[in-house]
Amino acid sequence: MSPVSTAPAHLTNGDAELRARYLEEVLGLLYPAPCTLDEKQRADAGPIAGYLVVPDARRPRLLVPTRSRRVAAAAVRHYAEPQSRPARLKRDAVVLALRSGASRVLLRDRIRVTGPPGSGIDGYLRRQLDTDLALSVHIGPARANRKPVLQLISPAGETTGFAKLGVGPLTRRLVRAETAALTALSHVDLRHLMVPAVRHAGQWHGHQVLVQSALPVWEPRQPLRPDRLTDAMREIAACCGISRGWLATSPYWAEMRDRLAAVADRPEGAVLAGAARSLAARAGDTDLRYGAWHGDWAPWNMASLGDRLLVWDWERFATGVPLGFDALHHDLQQRIMSDGDAAAAVEATVRQAPLLLRPFDTPPGTAELTALLYLIDLATRYLADRQAEAGARLGVLGTWLLPVLIRRAEGYQ
Repeated sequence: MSPVSTAPAHLTNGDAELRARYLEEVLGLLYPAPCTLDEKQRADAGPIAGYLVVPDARRPRLLVPTRSRRVAAAAVRHYAEPQSRPARLKRDAVVLALRSGASRVLLRDRIRVTGPPGSGIDGYLRRQLDTDLALSVHIGPARANRKPVLQLISPAGETTGFAKLGVGPLTRRLVRAETAALTALSHVDLRHLMVPAVRHAGQWHGHQVLVQSALPVWEPRQPLRPDRLTDAMREIAACCGISRGWLATSPYWAEMRDRLAAVADRPEGAVLAGAARSLAARAGDTDLRYGAWHGDWAPWNMASLGDRLLVWDWERFATGVPLGFDALHHDLQQRIMSDGDAAAAVEATVRQAPLLLRPFDTPPGTAELTALLYLIDLATRYLADRQAEAGARLGVLGTWLLPVLIRRAEGYQ
C-alpha cells in the first residue's frame, strides 16, 4: 500500500475553481506582454482578439471567439463530440444561442485582448500557416500534462486544424513527442485508422508549437465494433515491427528500471519499485513479444465513423512495449469512466487480461504478467509527471492503482 493515500489539502479544490485559475494563466501564455486583457489601450495597440467564456468565468470550459456568429457556433459545434446525451443537448443549446444572437444574454462573461497587431498566438499561427483564422481555447481539467489546446477556425466556420503549446518541461517534451509520432506514422500505410497530419511545428515565445490537421470528430458517430477496435490496435502494435525476448534482458525492462530509479526518492516510487523488482524476480525469464502502442488509447481520444476510426492525442506513443498495452489501457479507462471506482476497475482489467490480450496472440499464462507490467508503466508515468501535485483526479496512486498492483505482484506465480 502506498504511504500516501490522500492528496494534500491545497490540491483538493473543486474542478471549477482549478479551471478558473487556469483561465487567467492560459490567456497570459497566449497573449504575453505587451498584450493586455483590459480596456486600456496605448496609441500603438488595439483590439486583437475577443472571447466568450463558456459557460461562464467561474466554470470555464471553452473560450469562443467573438469574431462572428458563424465562427463562434463552429467553435462549439466542432470542438468535440460529447459522450452523453445530456451533454450533447447542452452543447446544441449553446450552438443555437450563438447562431441566433441570444448569447449576448446567456453568455455574459467576455474577454477583450488588446495589443500590437499580430502579437498574440493567433497572429503567429496566421503567419506560419499563411491563412486567416480565429481560435477557440479549451480549458481542461487539472493535470500535470495540461497545455493550451486551440481549435483553428476559418472565417467560413470550418475547423482547419488544432494547435498544442508545450509551455513547461513536461508539456514541451510531450508536444515534441507527438510531433515525432505523427511524423513517423505519416510514413505508415494505416488501413484501420486515421491519424492527424503535422501542418506546422516550431517554437513561439519559448513554447513548443504543434499544428495538426483536424480529424472530423463532429461527423455522425457509429457504434464501435470490438473487432474494428482490435484491428486498429493490432495495426499500431505492428507498425514499427515486432520483437521478442525474455523480460529481464529486454530493452523495455532496462528502460523501465531507469524510469523507476528516477522516481524512487518518493514514497510511492519506492513502493512501486519494490513491487516491480518482486515481479521481475518471479517472471524475468518469461518470453514476451514487443511492439508499439498509442499510450493513451481511451474512449475520449477516438471516434468511430461510418468508414474510419479516428484516433488522436499521440503524445505518449512508444515502441518496444509488451504487446497489448493499448487494449489494457482502453479497457481500464472505459471501466473508470463507466462506474467511477478506479480500484475495482484495475482489478477487473487484470482479471480480463487473458481475453483482452488474446487478439495479440498472448499466451494465457503471460496475460496477467503483461497486465501488471502495464500497471507499472502507467504508475511510473503518473509519478514522473507529478500528477498528484498537479491536482489530477487520479493522481494519488495509493487510492486505486498501487494496492491492486502490489497484491497481484507479490502473489504472482
